[in-house]
Amino acid sequence: MINQLVKEITNKKAPIVVGLDPMLSYVPEFIRKKAFEEYGETLEGAGEAIWQYNKGIVDAVSDLIPAVKPQIAMYEQFGVPGLVAYQKTVDYCKEKGLVVIGDIKRGDIGSTSKAYAIGHVGKTVVGSKTYSGFNEDFVTVNPYLGSDGVQPFIDVCKETKKGIFVLVKTSNPSSGEFQDQKIDGIPLYELVGKKVAQWGESFMGDSYSYVGAVVGATYPEMGKVLRKLMPKTYILVPGYGAQGGKAEDLVHYFNKDGLGAIVNSSRGIICAYQQEKYASYGETAYADASRQAVIDMRDDIMGALVGK
Repeated sequence: MINQLVKEITNKKAPIVVGLDPMLSYVPEFIRKKAFEEYGETLEGAGEAIWQYNKGIVDAVSDLIPAVKPQIAMYEQFGVPGLVAYQKTVDYCKEKGLVVIGDIKRGDIGSTSKAYAIGHVGKTVVGSKTYSGFNEDFVTVNPYLGSDGVQPFIDVCKETKKGIFVLVKTSNPSSGEFQDQKIDGIPLYELVGKKVAQWGESFMGDSYSYVGAVVGATYPEMGKVLRKLMPKTYILVPGYGAQGGKAEDLVHYFNKDGLGAIVNSSRGIICAYQQEKYASYGETAYADASRQAVIDMRDDIMGALVGK
């Protein structure tokens, strides 16, 4: 699947991923009203609203982007109906030819880790039949428990040719409380980066590993160091736009081939119609506002790369 991701990024000239992280407050009133009329102000109504919201955005931007990244917590808050909306979103995105990165941030060990991996990127056996559960193409994984937590994902992914993105240096302000701590003079995030590169050596695609890394856009100098430590690792970069990451800061996350990184924007895209810049679109054209935001983001990043 890493080969497919690289192919889609190259073909669309868009190293960007749209984070489908819906909150009910993001969903235009006309969508919520219709969902509540059909299902009531229930969890089912909420699930329907966010599904229809997602569908509109995906229809508007799928020809521009290589991938989407739904954050599962935004769906889990609505219980089982929310997970139904998550599954519908994943399936629909795959129908539209998009690579799906399930932002699940799992981090456990042994059989529990393997069960998470099977549920999201593997195959489960039920009697004489085999099923793919949520069926994402990649998932995010928390490495805090070490190889016991990550290796089961790698083992399952090897069977299905899918991949993972391991949290290395995250974009949130307090990430340094643990990630920046030094061990024998070396920051912990660098040690994790070296381990990610090591894991990736055993599971390579044509040019890049199936084991990617998450490195926040808000720490460009650290990103520059990690890029050198992980030359064959694809880097998923959150934090662009709403969290303060700028295109000119991201050029060092890419390799000389112009590949090696994919930049995420969530609120900046899916809530574009609520921003002053795109307010003229209005609620009913929220998806068109998202499309324009994707075009602007693509031009911003590609422009920075050209000037690299």
